[in-house]
Amino acid sequence: MKIITGSDLRKMRKEAGLSQEKLAEKLHIARSSISKLERGQLELRVSDLFRWMNVTQSQEYVAAIILGIDVGILQQALGMISTMPTLVGMIGGLL
Repeated sequence: MKIITGSDLRKMRKEAGLSQEKLAEKLHIARSSISKLERGQLELRVSDLFRWMNVTQSQEYVAAIILGIDVGILQQALGMISTMPTLVGMIGGLL
């Protein structure tokens, strides 16, 4: 299992289109703490990771990191899973 790094946090923030200031405001922490977390100078608590992930809508990215797989592969698998109920319903309707 890979650990979430400061560069991962920065990528999540930037992909969400948030400045450090805006993310700090949404997380109710100091902008300097955002900077320190992204540079690896402050330890990331699990509760902060969940809040960061939710604010930046990065759940799939974090899951992919934790599972050690490419986020594109995870998104593809989730897409396939999400269509399964439809396929099962269609097959059931044919029977």
